[in-house]
Parts: sequence; structure tokens; C-alpha cells
Amino acid sequence: MKFKSIYLYGAVAVIAVVVLIVVVIQDKSNSIQPPVTDEQVMPNDDVHNQLKNQTSTSPGKENVSEEYRKKLAELEQAVKENPTDTIAIRKYADYLTASHKMNEAIPHYEKILTINPKRSDIRFSLALIYFNQRDFNKCDEENEKVLSYDPQNQMALYNLGAVAATQGLKEKAKEYWNKVITINENTETAQLAKESLAKL
Repeated sequence: MKFKSIYLYGAVAVIAVVVLIVVVIQDKSNSIQPPVTDEQVMPNDDVHNQLKNQTSTSPGKENVSEEYRKKLAELEQAVKENPTDTIAIRKYADYLTASHKMNEAIPHYEKILTINPKRSDIRFSLALIYFNQRDFNKCDEENEKVLSYDPQNQMALYNLGAVAATQGLKEKAKEYWNKVITINENTETAQLAKESLAKL
């Protein structure tokens, strides 16, 4: 099963990390799959369609479309003109992330957090980047920060369990996922937790 990395962008950012991380632990053999890399096939979305070239699946200077460059420049300019506009910053950071420029996106997400440190959607975006980079400590930190002001946040708890499962810590993963279900078993996140528990 390929690890699908592009569920993060746009309106689905808040649920993205949940959907994304669960894929890591869902394999017929129940083995943990590594995060997607740039060498794997790119997802079929607007950003990646602009990056694709008929002869190559990896974006590079030679095959990045003019439309993509224009859009990126527009978003960058919008941030320069309105440096405190969190919507503009978010769009630019999401576009950078979708373009696999995650290290460039991180400071923009962090800037939003200096304006409002309780933006769970931004913390989940950062958690996803760190998960993709296999920096599980930073991924956990972002989810823990969400729990510091929202202790019942099922997505943050689910994500901590997914990271634990990825590291082979099955008992720890079970603990987090059972807590997700205990909080409210009638949510999408609780359903994911049940499915993930069954696959451990």
C-alpha cells in the first residue's frame, strides 16, 4: 500500500493528519509502512497536476509549470503585502507543503502560531510534516500542545497512538486509541481508532 501524503491541504487540514497517519499502519500484513517520499507517485490533485511532466514524476526546475510558479509567486506576494493575514500565510504554507517544500512551509505555519498558538489545524499541519520527515518527537510535541489546551481532542490522541504504532509501541498505541473511543465512540476519529486497533 502506498502512503498517500496529500490529504492535508485546504479545508481538510484538520482531519488530514488522522487520515494520513492511519494509512501507515493499515497494511494487509499489519507491518508499518514508511512515509511517502518524493520518489513515489505524486497524488492526483491541483497542485501536483501542475508539477507533473509527461516524462517525469519528480518535480524539478525543468518540469515545473509556469502556472505553478505564477501561483506560488502570487501567494508569496500576498504574504509580503499582508504579513499578519493568517489566511494568506496558511494558503502559502499549504502550497509550499503540497510542493514538497516542507522546510520552507514550517516557518510560515509557526508564524501563524505566534499570532494564535491555539490553532489546532496548524499544529496538525506541522505534525504531519514532522511525521513525513520521521521526526516523531516533534510530531508528538505538536499533538501534545493541542492536548495542553484541548485535553479531549480525539485527533491529537489518535495521532499519538499512530506515531506509537509506527514505532512498534503497540501497547502505547492501544492506550491512546482506547482513550479516543472512551471520549466519544460515535465520531469518525473513534471509528478510525477502532479500525486501527483491529489491525494491530
